[in-house]
Amino acid sequence: MTVPKSEYLSNAWADGIFANRVLFITGGAGTIGSAQTRALVHLGADACIIGRSVEKTEKAAAEIAKVRPGARVLGIGGVDVRSFDALKAAADRCVQELGSIDYVVAGAAGNFIAPLSGLSTNAFKTVMDIDAIGTFNTLKATVPHLVASSRRTRSSAAPGGRFVAVSATFHYTGMPLQSHVSAAKAAVDSIIASAALEYGPLGLTANCVAPGAIEGTEGMERLASSLVTREERGKGIPSGRWGTVRDIADATVFLMSDAGSYVNGTTLVVDGAGWRRQGGLEVGLDPGMTYPDFLVKGEISKHLKGGKKEGGKAKL
Repeated sequence: MTVPKSEYLSNAWADGIFANRVLFITGGAGTIGSAQTRALVHLGADACIIGRSVEKTEKAAAEIAKVRPGARVLGIGGVDVRSFDALKAAADRCVQELGSIDYVVAGAAGNFIAPLSGLSTNAFKTVMDIDAIGTFNTLKATVPHLVASSRRTRSSAAPGGRFVAVSATFHYTGMPLQSHVSAAKAAVDSIIASAALEYGPLGLTANCVAPGAIEGTEGMERLASSLVTREERGKGIPSGRWGTVRDIADATVFLMSDAGSYVNGTTLVVDGAGWRRQGGLEVGLDPGMTYPDFLVKGEISKHLKGGKKEGGKAKL
C-alpha cells in the first residue's frame, strides 16, 4: 500500500519543481530518510538511496518509486558510509544510471542509550564513524558531481548543488546518556560549516536539518520509553507535540528548492522549540524518573527498542 502524500509532504509545494534532478541519500530507507526521498521524488526528482542492507534498501526504493508515475529510484545496498571507496562507487553508479547527482542528503546515523560510565571506546568510535566520518565521506564522494550540477543548472528554476546533513540538537545544551551522539553531531555541524565556506564560491549550499523528537521513528523508539504517553511527550515541547517525518521532509524540500538558494552554512532546527528546554525530552527515562535522581540511583528505562536485556543501569 502506497504511503499517502499527507504523511510525507505538505501542500505548499508545486508539483514538478525537482523535475530532471537526482537525489543521492544515505539512510534513505529509514523512517526520516524515506520521507525525505518520497517528498523529492513526488515533486519530480529521481533518487538513489544508499544503505547497508541490500534487501531493505532495494525494497524501500521500489516502494518510494510508486509515489510518482515514471519515477526512477535506485536502491544500492551493501554500502557502509564509513567506507569512502564504497560511497564513491555508489555515487559513480548513481550518475551512470540516473545521469547526475544534484541534491545530497547525508542521513545515515547510529544511536543508543548509554551513560559515559557504560560507554566503551569502541561504541563511542562507532557512532563518531557513522555520523561524522560518514558525513565527510558522503560529501567527499559526491561533491564533484554537485559542483558539476551547480554549473549546469545555476540559471534554471531548479538549481542543483545542494548538500543537507541530518544533525541533532543534543550538543546545543548537552544531554545525559547521549555524549557519543552529541559529539558526533557537533562534528557534523562543523563539517557543514566548512563545506559552505569552501564550496559556496562554486555555487553549492551546505546546511543541516536538526530534527527534534519525531513520532514513529526507530531513533525515538531507541531513545524514549514506550511507557511515556503521547500527552506526556508533548508536555515538554513548547509547540505541544513531537514532530512528524513530514516536518523534516518539508524542511528538506525548502533547503533543496530555489526558495532556499541563499540559505547556506547553517542549521534548520525542526523541533517545536524543544531544544530551548532540553529537559523536556526525557531520553532513556520512564515516567517518574527525573534528573539527577535517575543517574544517582543508576536507573535507565528497560522499555527501549534495541536495549540490552540486562539494561536499566546508569551508574555514575
